Amino acid sequence: MATVTIIVKDSKLPLGRDTGYPQDYAPDALYPIARAANREALGLTGELPFRGTDVWNAWELTWLGPTGCPVVAKAEIRVPADSPNIIESKSLKLYLNSFSMSTFESVSKIRDTIATDLAACAGMPVSVYVMPIARIEARSVSRLAGTLLDNLAVKCTTYDVDPGLLTADPSDVVREDLHTHLLRSLCPVTAQPDIGSLQISYRGPRIDHAGLLRYIVSYRQHSDFHESCIERMFVDLLAQCAPQELTLQAHYLRRGGIDINPFRTNADEVLRGTRLWRQ
Repeated sequence: MATVTIIVKDSKLPLGRDTGYPQDYAPDALYPIARAANREALGLTGELPFRGTDVWNAWELTWLGPTGCPVVAKAEIRVPADSPNIIESKSLKLYLNSFSMSTFESVSKIRDTIATDLAACAGMPVSVYVMPIARIEARSVSRLAGTLLDNLAVKCTTYDVDPGLLTADPSDVVREDLHTHLLRSLCPVTAQPDIGSLQISYRGPRIDHAGLLRYIVSYRQHSDFHESCIERMFVDLLAQCAPQELTLQAHYLRRGGIDINPFRTNADEVLRGTRLWRQ
């Protein structure tokens, strides 16, 4: 399958433009981006070969309590992968920052407000969890499962996505967990780097580790949204390596106070609520 890079050029898109920062509750700041165009470029026009969730962690959430004293918390937002739209990241930042001078009587009220507004933008119900400081401070940093690929002695020369780098041995069927911290792609609007870690779990023909690492590195100059990069990886691994079960979970670093963590699987896997060393 040929690589098709989606470059988003939309004059209404908040990302990449100078915008004001609303100080009072502004649900109109939210901006949807349809998933369909990127999925059509991957040949995904019918039933999806995966299920999943996009987990957004918003670290700058603050609002005014009933007495006018500010409250701070973290919001965890879970957007289903089969929703019609993703939520443009800068618009989410603007929206969440608009709570800063708005009064809410309780955590449940702000949680329900965010869930309602994001569901309208995504086109499907969205789960929202608003977590107080004490809960976040008590949460430890985790490590990804399985073998780290980054110490392999490989020579990387390809920085444009190349599925041909992926190979597997059909005579050796395994169940394996792998991970890397070398994931990097580019925002399709601003060309800013998106950097993160990736967990790969599969059952099937043994995937060549060196080729897999070279393939992941080949995203280094690739322009696409976080979610689309992981879906492209999923499709390429299915096509090139034929695993019976496959799960990908990416952990991108935060930009604008928000980190995005796409999860895709065709197996009986559950989303791991993992916070890594760079998050």
